Amino acid sequence: MKVLFRILITAVLVVILSHLMPGVHVESFVKAIYVAIVLGLLNLFIKPILVILTLPITFITLGLFLLIINAILILICDNIVGGFRVDSFLTAFLFSVILSVSQSIMYALFGETK
Repeated sequence: MKVLFRILITAVLVVILSHLMPGVHVESFVKAIYVAIVLGLLNLFIKPILVILTLPITFITLGLFLLIINAILILICDNIVGGFRVDSFLTAFLFSVILSVSQSIMYALFGETK
């Protein structure tokens, strides 16, 4: 039930951000749910591999390179999910930062902390 709640929160935030941010396009709420699921799977399986491979760079940048990894995951999701489009790397970067902060706030408001 907790996973379903997180997927729905992420999907709602993706729809809201797509309306607020130029350069982020999502066709429907169903596509936003697909984006939330794919992002969750990418964060579960691909992100740990990327973090390990880029550990020296992440260490040198004091963890800021993780923001770049998140933007790359958004672009990968863009390629996987039809009906979801991000125009540029900078847009993906801003989208990932705003989405992460928004998710943290929503999870805190609804008592869904990690």
